[in-house]
Amino acid sequence: MVNLVLVDDHELVRTGIKVLLERTGEFRVLADTSNAAEGIAACKQMRPHLAVLDLSIPGLDGIEATGEILRSCPETRVVILTAYQQEATVVSAIRAGASGYVLKRATTEELIQALRSVVAGGVYLSPEVSHCLYGAIQRDSGASKSNPLARLTAREIQVLRLVARGLPNKDIATTMSLSPETVRSYRKSMMKKLGVHNAASLTQLAIRGGLLDRFEEVRPHT
Repeated sequence: MVNLVLVDDHELVRTGIKVLLERTGEFRVLADTSNAAEGIAACKQMRPHLAVLDLSIPGLDGIEATGEILRSCPETRVVILTAYQQEATVVSAIRAGASGYVLKRATTEELIQALRSVVAGGVYLSPEVSHCLYGAIQRDSGASKSNPLARLTAREIQVLRLVARGLPNKDIATTMSLSPETVRSYRKSMMKKLGVHNAASLTQLAIRGGLLDRFEEVRPHT
């Protein structure tokens, strides 16, 4: 039996998906929640095989929630179930660590196949969004050479901007409604991706990349 947590802000959608999945006898919905905070908490407590998330949910969006779930529950695999198929959204979801991206207009059979593939260790993308990811990868391969910040996720860019302003971890955590541990995880990830080892180097890259206005205050790093 595959255990999963379902996060969608529409009760009717959650109920319908739960009925469809549990009817197969393969899946058990341990929790269905309407917002990111409850979904993340359910994953931390129940450690499901899968988390199925909508992108447009209260609190953190589905992409940010994906990162939080995977940092807290690395054994859980995330599938995005959404109506959005814009290239930037697809790329952000995959960068955040999602193993599946399924459009809400998919058939029941496609959704079940996607969940089966992901729980077996694979990756699944709805056919309509596969070409988006391919095109983005082709462009990113060139962009990351000229702009190293292209390697970062949208959330990492937000953290980097605050790091560059000289804010300590606890202030960044308060500003972004994160835990200090999560902020430290972001910083470690950014340093690894960018090949640097301290906040001063991160700040230099942020300034070169245009993340700070030239008149914006930058506090000295201590």
